[in-house]
Amino acid sequence: MKKHLPYLLIGVIAILLDQGSKYMIEHILSLGDTISIIPGFFQLTYVRNTGAAWSMFAGSSMTFFYIITIIALVALAFFYRACEPEDRWNRIGLVLMMAGAVGNLIDRAIFQYVRDFLSFNLLGYDFPVFNIADCALCIGVFMIVAKIFLEEFGVIKK
Repeated sequence: MKKHLPYLLIGVIAILLDQGSKYMIEHILSLGDTISIIPGFFQLTYVRNTGAAWSMFAGSSMTFFYIITIIALVALAFFYRACEPEDRWNRIGLVLMMAGAVGNLIDRAIFQYVRDFLSFNLLGYDFPVFNIADCALCIGVFMIVAKIFLEEFGVIKK
């Protein structure tokens, strides 16, 4: 258990940051309200997402999302356990992915929607609004993909 403690701590911190930021936004902004942080680029906009990423499958049964999330968490836990103890990149990546899934699962279980608030405009494109759990998930995926590429090109050892 001791060797897993740092990874558990990373996951718990990610979930707490996610839930804490959602709580704060919900109490600072009314639904649909926006605060401009960097005009024309970054704003805080409180929205509720009843679907998956980019509101795909919006309005689908929450049971669908619960089942998909549980399957994903079981698979991620399996991959985590299969990692070599010294494989920190993959372990951290998997833990961040699990934390992101749990953060959004908490919202779905309690509210029947996910609270999103990070809104960016990139070169005229209004990127879909997202949250810290989504960031954790994406960073986790990026870490694992980056490690694969770095190993493939011989930058780091396999």
